[in-house]
Amino acid sequence: MSGGRNLKQYLLNSVFLLFAVLLLSSCNEGVQVKRDVETPPLWGICRSVSNADKMKAAGYSYVEESVKRFLIPQEPDEKFGSKQKAAEKASLQVYSYNGFLPGSLKSTGPKTDHEEILKYAETAFVRAEKLGSKIIVFGSGGSRKLPKDFSYEKGTEQFTALLKKMGPIAAKYGITVVIEPLNSKECNFINSVKEGTDIARAVKHPNIAVLADIYHMAKEDEGPESIRYAGKLLKHCHIAEREGRKMPGTNNYDFTPYFKALKDINYQGRMSLEGRWDNFDKQLVPVIAYLNDQWAKAK
Repeated sequence: MSGGRNLKQYLLNSVFLLFAVLLLSSCNEGVQVKRDVETPPLWGICRSVSNADKMKAAGYSYVEESVKRFLIPQEPDEKFGSKQKAAEKASLQVYSYNGFLPGSLKSTGPKTDHEEILKYAETAFVRAEKLGSKIIVFGSGGSRKLPKDFSYEKGTEQFTALLKKMGPIAAKYGITVVIEPLNSKECNFINSVKEGTDIARAVKHPNIAVLADIYHMAKEDEGPESIRYAGKLLKHCHIAEREGRKMPGTNNYDFTPYFKALKDINYQGRMSLEGRWDNFDKQLVPVIAYLNDQWAKAK
């Protein structure tokens, strides 16, 4: 009897250990545990990874770097090596990237070169995967800006076709490309979350999604209903105040209607601060405190 009980206990312990190993493995692969909507999202900052220690001490969770500056897809692997070492030593993960395509690589218009863009993108995806990164933001107003008298419909057709080819490449490296709507003073193509969502739906690929930048939304007087319209296609967010693109809390801008919409769709993504700092070091703690307070007030 004693031997039977010991064997049973041994088997139970083995099963428990195997479960623990599998769980740890899943966590290491970046599988996210779902967050309750009343818990604020993970806050990050669009900033050089060299600021990671300051950001972590203030309560931020990740860094959003620049494709052009950090992944440098037009440079050889040798030059990227130093960037990779900097990211690996940093106290916070480089989770996402903006500044995707240079203006010289046209994604719309009469002089598009989608094959060159796809080569550039794949290099960026390969390097992002090496760092465990997950999101690349497709803003790139200079690349996608429609030339004068160029058809919006034709531009949409070109952009959609490019993303249909880009999605499978991004999937190979575990990257999600999110379309970033820009306000009309910065770009004349895709100025609302609704437009970005419609294109993502037309692409029909799980690695092509949409971003909501609350600064751009506010500049375009686009309300929170567009966040609800995007629903599960919304995978990443940017934030800054409407006036002067200042950091949250500078002028006490009310983000609660947008945050309420994010709660309504059970948003599970992250949110990056992208804008102007009056004093980076002194504002780090007050800004995140303001964001957490606004999230709590969003009912």
